[in-house]
Amino acid sequence: MEGKKKYITAEELKKHNKPGDLWISIQGKVYNVSDWAKEHPGGEIPLLNLAGQDVTDAFIAYHPGTAWKYLDKLFTGYYVQDFQVSDVSKDYRRLVTEFSKTGMFETKGHVAFCSLASVAVMFAIVLYGVLRCDSVWAHLGAAMVLGMLWIQSTYVGHDSGHYQVMSSRGYNRLAQIITGNCLTGISIAWWKWTHNAHHIACNSLDYDPDLQHIPFFAVSSRFFNSLTSCFYGRKLNFDPLARFLISYQHLTFYPVMCVARVNLYLQTLLLLFSNRKVPDRAFNIMGILVFWTWFPLLLSYLPNWPERF
Repeated sequence: MEGKKKYITAEELKKHNKPGDLWISIQGKVYNVSDWAKEHPGGEIPLLNLAGQDVTDAFIAYHPGTAWKYLDKLFTGYYVQDFQVSDVSKDYRRLVTEFSKTGMFETKGHVAFCSLASVAVMFAIVLYGVLRCDSVWAHLGAAMVLGMLWIQSTYVGHDSGHYQVMSSRGYNRLAQIITGNCLTGISIAWWKWTHNAHHIACNSLDYDPDLQHIPFFAVSSRFFNSLTSCFYGRKLNFDPLARFLISYQHLTFYPVMCVARVNLYLQTLLLLFSNRKVPDRAFNIMGILVFWTWFPLLLSYLPNWPERF
C-alpha cells in the first residue's frame, strides 16, 4: 500500500501559494483549499498567509476536533515526500499537551464573571458621575473610569475571541458582542479578522497587519523600501509624507495614539459594510448601533463642549 502513495516535495508544495491555487499540508497530507478559501470561517487571509506550507500546528490551535472530518473532501491524493516535524513544533506540541493535562485550557466561568462584573460596576460609576454630579472633576473622573472600562472590556473581548470563556458558544459570542461592539464601538468581527492574521504570521512585516502603520510609524527599516502588505493587498508606499512623519515618530507616537481609536472605528465600519464575508454581520452592526446610541447620549448630558471634548 505504501508504494501506491503519490508524493510531492516541500518545494513543489510552496509553488501553490497564490489565490486560486492554494495548497497546504497537515501532518504530511496535501490539501487543495483554493475554492474553500472563500468559505473559510476564519477568512481567506490566514490561508493565503500559510499557503504552500505545513499548517498542522495552526490547524490544531484554531480548530475544534470536529474540523478534521471536513478535510477528506479537500485531499489532493498527495503526501509531502520529505515531511518532517521541526524541533520547534515538537516543543510546541509537548507544551500544549502539558497545559491540557493541567487543565489550563478548561473554561473557568468565574473569571469571566468577575471581569464582566467589574465592567458593569465601572459603567455604573460612569453613569453616576455624568448624570448625578455637577463637578467638572467628577466628570473627568468618570472619563478616566470609562477609559479603564474600555481596557477591561477589551480584555474580555480578546479572551472570548481567542477561546471559549463562557459556559457555551452562544454566551461566548454574546460576551464578544457586548464587550466589543456595544461597549467599545469596535467590532469583534474586525478584531478577529486582523488578530487571526497577526497570530498566523506573528511579527511578519509582509503579513502581520499589527506592524503595518505606514505613513505614521515604521517598526523596521525594511518599510523604507515600500513593502507590499499581503493582508491589505496593497503597497505601503514610503512616500515624502511617510518619510516626514516617520522622521518624527519618536515625538508623535503618543499624540497619534491619543486619537488612534478613531481609526479603529473607521476600520470597523469599512469591514462591516464591505463585500467581504463577515461572520455575524447583523449582530455586529446592531452592537455598533448600541454603542453609537449610548455614548453620544451620555456625552449630551455634559454641560458644555469643552467637557465633552
